[in-house]
Amino acid sequence: MRYLIVALLLTITTVLPVRAAELLMFEEEWCHWCERWNDEIGVIYHKTDEGKRAPLTRVDIHGTFPDVDLALRPQYTPTFVLIENGREIGRIEGYPGEDFFWGLLGRLLEKLPAPKQKTGT
Repeated sequence: MRYLIVALLLTITTVLPVRAAELLMFEEEWCHWCERWNDEIGVIYHKTDEGKRAPLTRVDIHGTFPDVDLALRPQYTPTFVLIENGREIGRIEGYPGEDFFWGLLGRLLEKLPAPKQKTGT
C-alpha cells in the first residue's frame, strides 16, 4: 500500500508541475517609464535576491498574454505582476522610481511563502 501511495504522489507531481514565482513586466514600445525602469533596474534585476526569487518575464501589453490567472488585464505600462503557481499575488502599476520600486516589490514578495532553506551536509 505504501508503494502505491508513493507511486501516486510521483505521478501527480509529474502531471501537475508547481510553478515558481515570477515577476511579469507588461510593457510596450515607446514607453518612457519602461525605458527608465530598464536603465535603472532592468540591468541589475536578475542579479538581485528579488530577481532570483521572482525572475522577470517581459510581456508585450498588446501581444499574447501568458496563461496565468490575473485579477484584471493590465491597462498601463509598465505594470509589474507577481505570479506564483500561475496566480496573481499582487501588482505594481507604473514605475515610481528606483527607491519606491524596491520597497513596493519587497511588500509583494512578503506575500510569498518563505523560501526553503538549504540544509548543509
